[in-house]
Amino acid sequence: MPAAKRKQLIRAGLVGYGGAFNMGRHHAEGMQKTGVMKVVAVCDPDPKRREAAKQELPGVSTFASVGAMLRGADFDLAIIITPHNSHARLALQCLRARKHVILEKPMCITVREATAMIEAAKRSKVMLSVYHNRRWDGDYLAIREVIAKGLIGDVFHLEAFGGGYGHPGHWWRSNKKISGGAFYDWGAHFVDWVLGIIPEKIVNVTGFFHKRVWKDVTNEDQVRAVVRFANGAVADVQLSNIARAGKPRWRILGTKGAIVDEGGGSLRVTTDVQGMSAQMEVKHKQGEWHKYYENIAAHLTKGAPLIVKSEQARRVIEVIEYAERSSKAGKSLPVPYP
Repeated sequence: MPAAKRKQLIRAGLVGYGGAFNMGRHHAEGMQKTGVMKVVAVCDPDPKRREAAKQELPGVSTFASVGAMLRGADFDLAIIITPHNSHARLALQCLRARKHVILEKPMCITVREATAMIEAAKRSKVMLSVYHNRRWDGDYLAIREVIAKGLIGDVFHLEAFGGGYGHPGHWWRSNKKISGGAFYDWGAHFVDWVLGIIPEKIVNVTGFFHKRVWKDVTNEDQVRAVVRFANGAVADVQLSNIARAGKPRWRILGTKGAIVDEGGGSLRVTTDVQGMSAQMEVKHKQGEWHKYYENIAAHLTKGAPLIVKSEQARRVIEVIEYAERSSKAGKSLPVPYP
């Protein structure tokens, strides 16, 4: 953001104040803790949710649509907290109005949508970021530290798993037309984590999608993406609602050792000590979600480097999208932004 346009108070407008997980309030509290960000406007088509916003955020102005909020409120930053298939449309509306934008994850559903938003942000000379707050989860922070200290050497194989066996529930997140599919919820976090652990160019993506059990919802029952990187490393990400037998959340192999995380608050790390194999328990770190908005505030008020960049978030979307394309094609596919 150009120095002449930086402000010491960043006024925010929340696009969507839905009741699921109370994410509107969550974002508002995260911004408030920075001391330089404040929610001044909320839009939601549901009058009950607008009333909830007024009760939880005293003094906030509420609107029934994004257009009305853009016309009637003076704010700098829009946070999109709506179902996945609406992200791109709403973000573009705000970007074209020269508002900075943060999108709840996933960024969107297609690479084409992601690119349209990135280009719109550049034209308007505004910030575009995605709320990948789980980069600051305690288990992920511990994994990154173990790898950074060289305890397992160079990572060449990674497996990540989430899920189990159970009905995914009857709500919009199980509706493929709205959600994008089973990969777009937790899968967006997993893929973002993987791309942080293996920061290499992608050679290709191979997908395996299954729809076999839960016929009363439209999302897939199990999804899998195998990502091959330019340095030869391979990542295998699986999300399932039909896995009677699970796997560790993390299994990471390096040239000197390995990391296994089966839950319970710690990692099992195997490493080499003077030619001997040694195993240790490394506890998860304290989560630091607050650092996402601390960085946004520092970026917008002081010009600090942005941590979660839109181009990074686009890579997450392309892995997910091209995994599905690969599954349908029955072959590995290259991606447009390796």
